[in-house]
Amino acid sequence: MRKYELITLISLVLVIAIPVIILFVYNPQESTDHAKEPHTQEQDKNKDSETENKDEDNSKNKDNNKDSNKDQEKDKDKNKEKEEEADKDDKKNENHWGVDSASYTDEEFLGCVVDNYGKPVIWGRYLGEKEGVSAGLDSDEVKLLHDNDIKILVIYNHVEDARGHDNGVEHAKQAISMAEDLEIPEGVAIFVDIEPEYPVDAAFIEGWYTTITDSNYEPGVYGVFSEENELLNAYNDMAKEAIENTIVWTAYPQEDITTKEDAPEYNPQGPENAKTFGWQYAIDGETCNIDTNIFNGNMMDFVW
Repeated sequence: MRKYELITLISLVLVIAIPVIILFVYNPQESTDHAKEPHTQEQDKNKDSETENKDEDNSKNKDNNKDSNKDQEKDKDKNKEKEEEADKDDKKNENHWGVDSASYTDEEFLGCVVDNYGKPVIWGRYLGEKEGVSAGLDSDEVKLLHDNDIKILVIYNHVEDARGHDNGVEHAKQAISMAEDLEIPEGVAIFVDIEPEYPVDAAFIEGWYTTITDSNYEPGVYGVFSEENELLNAYNDMAKEAIENTIVWTAYPQEDITTKEDAPEYNPQGPENAKTFGWQYAIDGETCNIDTNIFNGNMMDFVW
């Protein structure tokens, strides 16, 4: 064979062999890669699924935590409300010792009461002067009592004939005007003083009740609510609303003057179904010119 023919033959063999070798070398790798791809895709799917599940679980946990926190807050609010209600009930069940006086309260008179009887929680005083009967409350006296942490029970005693609806209305208007002049705040009760010797009927008390109720103040009645006193009958003859919503301060039954420490148990007698929040259990203290009282805790909402 000639030399050039041999070279040609070798070249032809190489031309055929090289593609075969390349095909053999690279095809297994490509097959391997193709074999791996489905598995990799499946893994990716699984990872995505796990991520979604985690997100869902986290979302559910957050929602559950929110619900749980809301429930806990509701429970806290309910418990707080119960505690506040219980505290209110306890305060309403407390009794407070106090005095009332027709005399003007200055430092000397306050000291007389505190030194000989004890420090009152509530002090009853009168609107406007009634000559020969009582000194009127003024701003200096108010400041003195408030500076000593003593609440003021407001009394109106300018009635001598407690009969007739229009008469009750007129006295109520006068009491409201006096209270406003002293800048007594809204919600305070004004007690009309109806003494045992005064004639009285239901129409007067109803006139007082409706007029005071329509103002910024609360209606109150003071008197001796014994079966022998016409005041009890007149009160019971009023409309049901007036009976149930007028605040009663009764001077019955009567006992002896005592110190704060020796005060009797709270035992007032007043109209049935009335808000009997005060009991003047004794009058005319000898050492100082005072009457002594016990007030139910509810009265604290109606004093100044």
